[in-house]
Amino acid sequence: MKPYLPGLNLKAKLVLIMVVLLALTMGAAVAVSLSTQNAIVAATEQNVGALANAIHISVRELTAVGKTDPELLQKFVSEEGNEKLEVSIVSTQDLIINSSNPKLIGTALKSGLKRAEDGLNAGAGPGGRLPVYHRVGDEGEAVYYIPVEIEDHLMGYIYVNVKFGNLTEALRQNQTRLIALASLIFAAGIVFSYFLADRYVRPVHAVAEAAQNVAARGLEPVPETSRRDEVGLLTRSFNDMVTQLRRAREREHELNRLERFTALGQLAGSLAHEIKNPLNFISLAVDQVRNRYAPLNDSERNPFLRQVALIKDEVRRLSALIQNFLDYGKPIEIRPAPTDVRALVRDVLALTESKMKSQGITVQEQCEVAGTVLNVDAEKLRTCFVNVVSNAIAAMPEGGTLTVGFRQAQERLEIVFRDTGVGMTPEVAQRVFEPFFTTKLDGIGLGLFTSRAIVIKHGGTISIRPNDPPPGAEVLFSFPLSATEISV
Repeated sequence: MKPYLPGLNLKAKLVLIMVVLLALTMGAAVAVSLSTQNAIVAATEQNVGALANAIHISVRELTAVGKTDPELLQKFVSEEGNEKLEVSIVSTQDLIINSSNPKLIGTALKSGLKRAEDGLNAGAGPGGRLPVYHRVGDEGEAVYYIPVEIEDHLMGYIYVNVKFGNLTEALRQNQTRLIALASLIFAAGIVFSYFLADRYVRPVHAVAEAAQNVAARGLEPVPETSRRDEVGLLTRSFNDMVTQLRRAREREHELNRLERFTALGQLAGSLAHEIKNPLNFISLAVDQVRNRYAPLNDSERNPFLRQVALIKDEVRRLSALIQNFLDYGKPIEIRPAPTDVRALVRDVLALTESKMKSQGITVQEQCEVAGTVLNVDAEKLRTCFVNVVSNAIAAMPEGGTLTVGFRQAQERLEIVFRDTGVGMTPEVAQRVFEPFFTTKLDGIGLGLFTSRAIVIKHGGTISIRPNDPPPGAEVLFSFPLSATEISV
């Protein structure tokens, strides 16, 4: 809907509405008054003309020397527009000698009408002439008693009874029309004012309701409007305020999160220092166990040395992880070298083989590419794969299937880890790469965060999403097939 009067402010609109309503009322009153006046003037002109013609005919007949038409008055009155006249010619003896009403011919005028009521027989008026008598009744009936004299000789009288109607009735109708028209304009103004007020009050109520419900519904904006008056300014100002408050609240949450991360980082740094020393001792103890308790039989010695080597690798990896944790916030340094990532994944799976067997987890491998050699830092990438496999094992406490796939897509090598565990919600999937965010009771929330930083350092990407259809989740690594892109 287009806004009413978009270029005017609220004050101007209200003043304009009042002016329009006043102009309509005054215009209607003037129009009705002029119409009534024109009708009265037209009726008066017609009545006066008919009266003059009736008098002319009566005088001519009264003063005629020869024979006249006795039915001339009847014919004249019977014409359209003259039926409201009753004309009689009265002799000096008050006898009606001719009349538009044939029943009155030969009868006497009512009890000497003029002489009794107006004192016409009391004598001549100024200048020796007899006066003209007229009387107007309450119902618009007019009576004219006109003496006709020729050279101071009274020839008779002309009695005219006019029933043109009371002009006050026309004025009363005019008043009625004025009142009806004013009431109609007033009612239309009320209806228009109601819808206009509702149109203005509705956004104000929306702003007031939004302001009152800030605590319950949060900082919710109200619908925008393109109006350029005070209501539109109020709506836009409220939404601007809501936007600024949201930004301030987000900054406050971010500061609180950073403070929390800082405190956790300080605590974790202290713990990392305490853990690093026991790891060094464990590494030395493993070396002693390997040198002192290694079996002499080759069939037993090789598996033993292999397990000890895996333990040493894990201790070394944990030590490097702790060092990276101590260097949290510093740029990650990688030393790329040609590495078969498929063999690297197999080493990680071999490291966790006993754990997966104890939980009833089976491993499936799908390889759709001929070569899986990349120029990467094997130790850093091993950390990423260990984090993902550990999360998959934790997600399948009752057993399941872990599928590892290798495929090529647009000059990139993709490594997919897909489990059938408990899965995760899309909301959790969006936050798993945040530092110190974890859903585990015994986790610190740095595994996937560190993995993402390592992958990005190699020019790759890492993403996680719930399986479709569920259950389970999928982690996708993507690396360029060309030389590793190392950020400086």
